[in-house]
Formats: sequence, structure tokens, C-alpha cells
Amino acid sequence: MSIWNDNTATRQTLAPDPEAKEHPRFDTLTKPELVLSPAPAPMARADTGLPRKESLIAADITIEGKIEGDGNVRIAGKFKGNANVQGDLTIEAGAKLTGGVRANKVTIAGELEGNVEEASVVDLVQTGVVIGDLKAGSLTVAAGARMLGHVEFGWDDDRDSKAGKHGHGTENGFGS
Repeated sequence: MSIWNDNTATRQTLAPDPEAKEHPRFDTLTKPELVLSPAPAPMARADTGLPRKESLIAADITIEGKIEGDGNVRIAGKFKGNANVQGDLTIEAGAKLTGGVRANKVTIAGELEGNVEEASVVDLVQTGVVIGDLKAGSLTVAAGARMLGHVEFGWDDDRDSKAGKHGHGTENGFGS
């Protein structure tokens, strides 16, 4: 008497369809190199609560053109052109962006040769280099970061009226 029930005798074997083309099969259990690791969780979009996608320019890629969109962009390679995104822009260590930047948050660990024309937040990390002007709502600069250019941060769009209130306009006697 056997402890298990042997159903092999009652199984039907299906004949292969002669019209069907055979497709290669991959056994991910025996070939772990074919198993893809899960992607990191996307960052949440502040305005709608939906996940925001991230585009990547890999370290061995060089691209020339224009980036526009509302997702996040991470540059690990080289990009020449303007980047205008409503999400976050990250320039990885060893990467280089040559052109103008507009983004919500800009993190610079590599090199930016061009202007940050508009950003809510700019983080210039220890390995970061900026050759150009920078305009942001707030700026964080780590020790060791380098920059050559003009910086404006902490101002609203009505900075002329604020300058007059604080004595930096023509009312202080230094203007003509």
C-alpha cells in the first residue's frame, strides 16, 4: 500500500500543435542570470500622488539633444543639451551635463557646465562641480564641492521689490 496517490496513469498528454512555432523557454529557477532584479520603487509625485518614473542615461552613454518631460532624470553618462523637467534631475559622480537646466530639484555629484536657470532646490554634493550660473529657491553646498559662476538663491520672483525694502535699491543713496 502506498501513502501517496499516483495520478500519472490518468494524465492525458497533449499532442503538440503542428502549426504552432516553438518559442525558446527560459527556466529562471535553473538559470539565475536570467532573473531580473526588481527596480527600485519610484518616487511619489507630489502633485497627484502617482508614482513618478525615472529615466537614466547610463555611464557608458553619450547623448546630444534636449530633455523635456515631467519625470525624474538621472544622468550617469554624458549629455549635451538643455534639460527641462518638472521632476528631479540628478547628475551622478563621473557624469557630465553641458547645457541649461530647469527642474524641481537638482542634485549635482558630477559636472555641470551650464546654468541652472530655475530650480526649487539645488544640492551640490562633495564631488560636484558647476561651471555656470545658478538660480534656485534653496541651495545646499557640501564641503569639497566647486563652483565658478554667479549664484542667486532664496529670492522670490518679486526680488526687485524686496531689494528696495531692504535698502539695496536706489533709495539708499547709492543709486543714481
